[in-house]
Amino acid sequence: MKETDLEAVATAVQRVAGMLQRPDQLDKVEQYRRREARKKASVEARLKAAIQSQLDGVRTGLSQLHNALNDVKDIQRSLADVSKDWRQSINTIESLKDVKDAVVRHSQLAAAVENLKNIFSVPEIVRETQDLIEQGALLQAHRKLMDLECSRDGLMYEQYRMDSGNTRDMTLIHSYFGSTQGLSDELAKQLWMVLQRSLVTVRRDPTLLVSVVRIIEREEKIDRRILDRKKQTSFVPPGRPKNWKEKMFTILDRTVTTRIEGTQADTRESDKMWLVRHLEIIRKYVLDDLIVAKNLMVQCFPPHYEIFRNLLNMYHQALSTRMQELASEDLEANEIVSLLTWVLNTYTSAEMMGNIELAPEVDVSILEPLLSPDVVSELLDTYMSTLTSNIIAWLRKALETDKKDWIKETEPEADQDGYYQTTLPAIVFQMFEQNLQVAAQISEDLKTKVLVLCLQQMNSFLSRYKEEAQSYKEEHLRDRQRPHCYVQYMIAVVNNCQTFKESIVSLKRKYLKNEVEEGVSLNQPSMDGILDAIAREGCSSLLEEVFLDLEQHLSELMTRKWLLGSNAVDIICVTVEDYFNDFAKIKKPYKKRMTAEAQRRVVLEYLRAVMQKRISFRSAEERKEGAERMVREAAQLRLLFRKLASGFGEDADGHCDTIVAIAEVIKLTDPSLLYLEVSTLVSKYPDIRDEHIGALLAMRGDTSRDMKQTIIETLEQGPTQANPNYVPIFKEIVVPSLNVAKLLK
Repeated sequence: MKETDLEAVATAVQRVAGMLQRPDQLDKVEQYRRREARKKASVEARLKAAIQSQLDGVRTGLSQLHNALNDVKDIQRSLADVSKDWRQSINTIESLKDVKDAVVRHSQLAAAVENLKNIFSVPEIVRETQDLIEQGALLQAHRKLMDLECSRDGLMYEQYRMDSGNTRDMTLIHSYFGSTQGLSDELAKQLWMVLQRSLVTVRRDPTLLVSVVRIIEREEKIDRRILDRKKQTSFVPPGRPKNWKEKMFTILDRTVTTRIEGTQADTRESDKMWLVRHLEIIRKYVLDDLIVAKNLMVQCFPPHYEIFRNLLNMYHQALSTRMQELASEDLEANEIVSLLTWVLNTYTSAEMMGNIELAPEVDVSILEPLLSPDVVSELLDTYMSTLTSNIIAWLRKALETDKKDWIKETEPEADQDGYYQTTLPAIVFQMFEQNLQVAAQISEDLKTKVLVLCLQQMNSFLSRYKEEAQSYKEEHLRDRQRPHCYVQYMIAVVNNCQTFKESIVSLKRKYLKNEVEEGVSLNQPSMDGILDAIAREGCSSLLEEVFLDLEQHLSELMTRKWLLGSNAVDIICVTVEDYFNDFAKIKKPYKKRMTAEAQRRVVLEYLRAVMQKRISFRSAEERKEGAERMVREAAQLRLLFRKLASGFGEDADGHCDTIVAIAEVIKLTDPSLLYLEVSTLVSKYPDIRDEHIGALLAMRGDTSRDMKQTIIETLEQGPTQANPNYVPIFKEIVVPSLNVAKLLK
């Protein structure tokens, strides 16, 4: 307390010191004193109020505690009275046990009396129920069955309550109502029969189906009520729960499965199209059934049954199982295609699940696949393997058939433009087209794979085609009289190459969205190369046929007989023109190539005749006559090949000018100008060699050995500049070495 006073004094001193810091503040001392007095009075008033409030609260609390104490004492006295009364009533309660037993017996007897009428009439009700079931009055039969079951279950329940261990009485009741279970089973059998034919019943007599559903709903409610009572009493009547709703869906599921399995009317042995027919019947049945279910059955079932969704799932599962069974069989290639097309495309198309009449309840985007990806992949592998074998066999057979045509005595057919052709390209690409159309029905990926397969097999086929064309030529050369139409069929072989090229391009353009798809475009160059090689060899074979007939007449060129007036060139021109009348049936790209090659070879043979020194002119007159004859024959050949090359838009004179240039050297009368003339020839034809010049000079017959050697040596020293567009011709002419040796002696 002393410390508190000291602290208060110190605080007061500090406050007074703060107030009186300046002399002028002394005048306000009285004012400060009154203010502090007011504050002190205010604080004292508040303290008094607080203390008074606390005192009032304590007084109220003490009063309440006193009242509570009085209440506790009253309760204690009441409990003592209750305890006393309870002890006095124990004997009275024990004396009421007989009354309790009497109440239970009264309850049982009341139940028995209530069901007495039903108990005595059980046999009659059983007969009536049986008759109603046989008459198809299912609702009435079920009502009587419910009455029987209710009486039985009520008696059993009362017996269970009285003495749950008394099995004898329970057995007696069960025996008395024994026919009830048989009636229930018989009624259930009728219900299941209606449900098995529900898709037919709902169209003919929907009320019957509604009755069946109502009976099932009643039984479901009874099942729920009994199960709820079981939680309280543990009593369950015999045959409960029936679970008829669950059995109903089981029956429907079994019916759907049986309907799907029963659609196979044929086997592979009886009908090659058995699978197509089977799948089409399934499609029609399933679509019709689901439309009926959506439009009619839904109205016969409570909404919470979700009958359409459940039926849709049943059909989907049954179809999936059936497709798995079909996939596991040893299917042929066309059957695999039919199955996959149906599973991957038809099933979700507008012809089935995507049908507008099933929308919007059926959403094809959320339907599970009927076959797993592994099974689909396995089927595709089997299909590709079988297709590969089939394509190889078909191509081999097509080629064998075409080879048989080659030896016919009649000319091959011509297309709309008059070009010879065989049926081989049409057969091959018709086969490819059919397989690609089939593959496209399944998937884009399979279509691309089949196209790659076709192109790969086409490569191998063209190699065999090339070998067979070569064998055909060799067989003909052994006996040129056979086959009779060799030229015409060789022309057809050449034309087929162009048809194959066009067909390959058309096939790719039609079945490839992207030309650079992996593994596809790479096949084109090699096939083009093989086709060009076949066409080139075919054209060469045809020209070889021409030159075999010209061989005798070509051997007359630049001989003494030729100089004296041989008509060898006339015959050559007539023969070439005659052959090229047949060659008019060759397609333009190859005919153009053959015309140029024929001109080159005729001129080459002519020049070869010059270089072989078949004649040596004896005088200037002979040289002049021979040179002029060469110029005339060059003009004759030029005219021929211009005629043959008409329509190609190219110059056909180039090679014939070579004969004229050689004739100029032979025609020269002044030997001193030979060097100049020969150097002009060499500059124009840079591939001409020394032996060619030596043979040419030797044919003139007026050139000395020294002059020949001087001209050759001089020309060797002078460089020659080749024309970039020049096509060498002399390099293919071989001059016998013996002649060159003689010239240099």
